[in-house]
Amino acid sequence: MDEGSGPPVIVIPGIQGRWEWMRPALRALVPTCRTISYSLAGDTGAECQPDRTLGFEKYLQQLDAIFERAGLQTAALCGVSYGGFIALRYAARHPERVSALVLVSAPAPGWMPSSRQQRYLARPRLSAPVFVLTAPARLWSEVRSALPSWADRVRFALVHSSRVLTAPLVPSLAAARIADQQAVDFSEDAAWVQAPTLVVTGDDHLDRVVPPSVTRRYLAAIPGARYEQLEGTGHIGMLTQPDRFAHLVSDFVHAHHH
Repeated sequence: MDEGSGPPVIVIPGIQGRWEWMRPALRALVPTCRTISYSLAGDTGAECQPDRTLGFEKYLQQLDAIFERAGLQTAALCGVSYGGFIALRYAARHPERVSALVLVSAPAPGWMPSSRQQRYLARPRLSAPVFVLTAPARLWSEVRSALPSWADRVRFALVHSSRVLTAPLVPSLAAARIADQQAVDFSEDAAWVQAPTLVVTGDDHLDRVVPPSVTRRYLAAIPGARYEQLEGTGHIGMLTQPDRFAHLVSDFVHAHHH
């Protein structure tokens, strides 16, 4: 996806790897920013497919290719959840290319999957049906909080389900991405970040994927990092409240556009 005009922002998807899952937030950004997103290496929708043997490094090579394809020398990076690791390392490695860094519900260096998540990752294909069937229960509290109307909740569930079905998660790829991340030490990356940084989370009691307290570790790790909370949301606030999310990101990107 490459739409809109204004300061460029590259939005890096989470563990599911598909930019289509983020469509509401991306559409909300288009009126004020040149909004670029893509599917992570390995997925069917990814045009750039670096060598899988490169481990986590392939995601950095892919992001290099995104810059080149878009004709960009600099851009803001917005890493969502797992995509935060990619944005963090790229910003640390290429400070001259990153005008601003936004980390959204992203695990911080040192994060480990929970015991429940480790069970899913150990047998990704066998666990996939259970993961899908239990997703509504994990997200219901957040959806109920962010969307007070039953009509809005039903509409959201139907539309998001259609996005998931048309751009499906590949369980083995998700497990491989975690393995790539766990094999890398990100502890020094934050100290090398020079770009102005915004850290965004939902409410502590509503994010049941990455605890906001873990994401907030970036505030101490990255000098000068700012924090914003999307109240009434959890891990998917960019989907349930896309306009609020886009307002935060757009204002920050514009403020630091050169």
